[in-house]
Amino acid sequence: MRKLLVLGTALAALLLAPASQALAGSHNPTGEFAQFEECPLNTETVLVCVFSESDGGFFQIGAKTVPLEDPVTLQGGLGLDLETFEETFVAAENGETLTKVPQTVPGGLLGIEAPAWWPWWLQSWFNNKINEGLTGVTATVELAGPASDIEVSLGAILVEVGTAISLPVKIKLDNALLGSNCYIGSDSNPVTIDFTSGETSPPPPNEPIHGSAGELEINETGTLVTLSGGELVNNSFGAPGADGCGGIFSFFIDPLVNSLVGLPSPAGTNSAVLEGKLQSAEAAAVKASE
Repeated sequence: MRKLLVLGTALAALLLAPASQALAGSHNPTGEFAQFEECPLNTETVLVCVFSESDGGFFQIGAKTVPLEDPVTLQGGLGLDLETFEETFVAAENGETLTKVPQTVPGGLLGIEAPAWWPWWLQSWFNNKINEGLTGVTATVELAGPASDIEVSLGAILVEVGTAISLPVKIKLDNALLGSNCYIGSDSNPVTIDFTSGETSPPPPNEPIHGSAGELEINETGTLVTLSGGELVNNSFGAPGADGCGGIFSFFIDPLVNSLVGLPSPAGTNSAVLEGKLQSAEAAAVKASE
């Protein structure tokens, strides 16, 4: 019974959670709350801090599949808009709500990879040489638009039904030839991925896939909720063509990139999986730990 009351309190706090925009610098929470240093505690309406780290999974768009080899962090706060009474996500205090972590595109732009039957050491050497050359490409998932467009629902994750995290993103493709402004999606036309811990409902040809909430842990005071080992999935989103590739030569390079990647790619031909840990904490408890 006590565990149910603790869980009910935690969920109620999350559902009543607040939002707004950051005002000052980072904070210095300690102990079990140390990871919430970028929670927007200076925003009075913020009642819940959110920290999520994805250290596994992948995103596949068109003909390219990119594994998440380096952890990506989503952080900020949840709040209630006092005018509309709608739940809102608030940006991280330092502005890095979704960390920009370049991930290597296996095989580079041309998709050249060592045969699987080669010795592992030869595969590794060959693939590294490809990725270091002019055809080597990194893909970076960036937040598109304001943080308030993000949606997070711990309740949906726990019951494995509905949207757990909705992320409007744009994917930056980067190498020496593509320049620094080659994107799939934009702030005005984002790639919106509605992750679920439940079963997806994609249009054909994709088949439904199922995520998982992971293992639930609540601290003794009921002020910190942790979901670890979960898997959030989506395979029903679409993606537009690339834009801005090659700088002044984008008129020629954009179509080339689109043909190599397979863009634009309609809903039912893309997928994304996030594996890792999600934590939410009462903002008052995070403050008190400083």
